Amino acid sequence: MLFLEQFWHNLDIAYDLKTLFREYLNGQWKVFCMQNPMFARPQGSEALPEGIVVQTSNLEMRPLWDFSTAKDKLKPFSNLLAMAVGIKQKDIVNNIVEKFLNHDFAVMLFHYDGVVDEWGDMKWNDRVIHVSAKNQTKWWFAKRFLHPDIVAEYDYIFLWDEDIDVENFHPQRYISILKDEGLEISQPALDPAKSVVHHPLTARSKQTGVHRRFYKTKGSGRCYKNSSAPPCLGWVEMMAPVFSKAAWRCVWYMIQNDLIHAWGLDRQLGYCAQGDRAKNVGVVDSEYIVHLGRPTLGVLEKSDGLAESSRIDNRSAVRRQSYIEMQLFRQRWNDAVKNTKCWIDVYKQNNQQTTP
Repeated sequence: MLFLEQFWHNLDIAYDLKTLFREYLNGQWKVFCMQNPMFARPQGSEALPEGIVVQTSNLEMRPLWDFSTAKDKLKPFSNLLAMAVGIKQKDIVNNIVEKFLNHDFAVMLFHYDGVVDEWGDMKWNDRVIHVSAKNQTKWWFAKRFLHPDIVAEYDYIFLWDEDIDVENFHPQRYISILKDEGLEISQPALDPAKSVVHHPLTARSKQTGVHRRFYKTKGSGRCYKNSSAPPCLGWVEMMAPVFSKAAWRCVWYMIQNDLIHAWGLDRQLGYCAQGDRAKNVGVVDSEYIVHLGRPTLGVLEKSDGLAESSRIDNRSAVRRQSYIEMQLFRQRWNDAVKNTKCWIDVYKQNNQQTTP
């Protein structure tokens, strides 16, 4: 009996030691996980079991009931078109939305004039996301509603203005070109015969399918063969940019909350090109658009029924504010470069244009 009692006593001790050791290892593992960046958890989720944490989302609408009958309709979209729109451009927007919805795109409309109900007669109205905030720019909307974790499921994000003719543009062909060319940041070329072209780099070339630089040897803003900085290369206009989801995650962080016109941002987009901006940023010539050049921000109606002359046109004030914001952004960028210790400016030597 004494032998058996001693045996069971030793067994209990062994079990207790084994349990304590297991708990110790579990505790140490938890400490290791919390301290090791490889196992970092989203801030605020530490109190939850890892398997229940959902870090990303999307813009897909879900049925209120009978999920099983909606499987085909719930096929996730691969890409996203987000546009700032006003009711006065309804016909143009309709052409764009119809084309993109037919090519595996989720669509989100930012209503800068506050008008939403008047889009109800569009057959696609219930298939798109509507967000309304009066007198705000697309960059204001994008900073607040296109967080990288919300759009993480989309391969490409098209962040476009509304005054664009897409008759000669095919979304899926465009995306195929981006993948073949390795473009992380891009835009469709502008038809120079029909478009309002502000920057020569964006004009369509009939000799190439894609171009990444342009040359100008006379006048101001010259670009030579050895020029290595925007806007000679590594640059797109902010009117119709297209971002890979990796590039957008970077660009979103660079958008300033209070600088809603985003002027100056275009010069720094190359830092988000996921590599060499001379290779990963480009203009697609084979899929091109027409920029109609219809400025709308700042044009307000005093009240319904009044004559055209009663409109309030603040477009000059909008442009003035855009210039102010560009200067502020440049100053913030320069201050950030100067004060950030753990960062290397990979384009420091290239940001000055060279000469022939």
